[in-house]
Amino acid sequence: MEGGGTASWMKYGPVVSLFVVLLALWFRAPQDEVLDDRLDAVLSSLLRAESKVGMNSVARPKVAIGFGGCVDLIVDGVSLLNKIGLSATDQPLHHDYIENAEQLAQSFAYFFSPGAAAERFMLNDTLFSELVEASRDLPGNRWSVGGNAPAMAGRMATEGCDVLLGGSFSSDFTDVLSQHITVAGNTVEEPDIHLILEYPSGASWGHFTSRRANRYIIHSDEHNPYLASMEEFAKKLEGFEPDLLVVGGLQMMDNFPFQTGEREALLSRLADLLASSSPQIGVHFEMASFVEEMLMEDLLRYVIPHADSLGMNEQELPNLLSLLKGSNITVLSDPNPRVATVLDQMREVYRIMNQRYKDDSAESDTNGVKAKSKPLTRLHVHTLAFQAIIVTRGSQWKNTMSATAKASLTANRHVCGSNDINPSKARLIMDDSFSVSRREGSQRIPLQETRPVSCWEEADYEICVAPVLVCTEVFQTAGGGDNISAAGLVLQI
Repeated sequence: MEGGGTASWMKYGPVVSLFVVLLALWFRAPQDEVLDDRLDAVLSSLLRAESKVGMNSVARPKVAIGFGGCVDLIVDGVSLLNKIGLSATDQPLHHDYIENAEQLAQSFAYFFSPGAAAERFMLNDTLFSELVEASRDLPGNRWSVGGNAPAMAGRMATEGCDVLLGGSFSSDFTDVLSQHITVAGNTVEEPDIHLILEYPSGASWGHFTSRRANRYIIHSDEHNPYLASMEEFAKKLEGFEPDLLVVGGLQMMDNFPFQTGEREALLSRLADLLASSSPQIGVHFEMASFVEEMLMEDLLRYVIPHADSLGMNEQELPNLLSLLKGSNITVLSDPNPRVATVLDQMREVYRIMNQRYKDDSAESDTNGVKAKSKPLTRLHVHTLAFQAIIVTRGSQWKNTMSATAKASLTANRHVCGSNDINPSKARLIMDDSFSVSRREGSQRIPLQETRPVSCWEEADYEICVAPVLVCTEVFQTAGGGDNISAAGLVLQI
């Protein structure tokens, strides 16, 4: 009987398996079709919202962006660690900077499991060189132009802007930049290299599994922390007459071994540069992965007060808010926050920053000195699931709805590595409806496929929220925030 049963199964097994698969597809098909139709509708609506505002091809907007840049060496993070024989640690730990392989394993594990983006300075030059050499031979590695400023410059040039880029680059580096980008800075023989350890959602390293795709960045820069291009950038800025001034890449100063007072002197010069720009020119500061509290305090003193626009991700927002409220830096926050949580944090940052501006203005009036700081009139937070932008009513920032849609679409375009968005390689992870605040009784807004960008007014500002078509076949996460922020700014200049 047992032998006959086995023979019958071997004979009819394939037919039964095919029947089961077809049956499963039959029952799944209607639901899948609904999901596909919904994605198509959201995509079409976002594209329509983006296209409502066209770029002026005759008079291209001018954007000045600083500082620095590098060459990114992009590898699969787990493959690199396995290649150098670095086993998964039993003790995930946060480190402000990396001195040895054990700290690298602990730090990588700390951010890998939740899938949170991180960037750390490596003090150990020998270890960094060994990692670079090991990465050169890894299958599937890629070299690309890197750094916050070049990434934003590249996106803005692609989207129709003329860009002045402040940075010290090699001649090979500048040769691959867009013809619409003019470089202001010194030429260096060897550019700084950043190691980008990418990993997909569901990746495994030892007993750790990543909850979302992201990257862990290691650098050991020599040029970027000193803002070496700032003097040349300032000279060319006068004749360039930009419509927008963007500052990024300052995380290269994080935990860098400066001489006493050296960093403060550099940031003071940057503050003078920002303060001397025309009040009519918008100033945007792009946040990054900062872990050194003293640097964040310096930024709050020298840089952020001169910016009327800020851009950041879901990790950097609570980090900034915590410091503004007098608490410590938050190294790791929820990588998938709810909309209501983010909006409440954005409102609080907006309120505190503008109260600081009012206090500074009142003190300046009392002392008979003109205030150098600016009110915060724009705040853009980019998360995996959604984009959110706050803009002060009556400010110079325009087209907020279209800008939010464009930021959302750019998230997919960059991460998937294609300008054409394929709904079959995307999914919506934003809730079907969201609360506008965590306060009890707050309004809930449904996600409408035909009008996916939700905008409403509060106090003295407008808020817009758009879902992201999250890429399911990741090409690259590094540089995502820079591309998203840049794309959103383009339509608001």
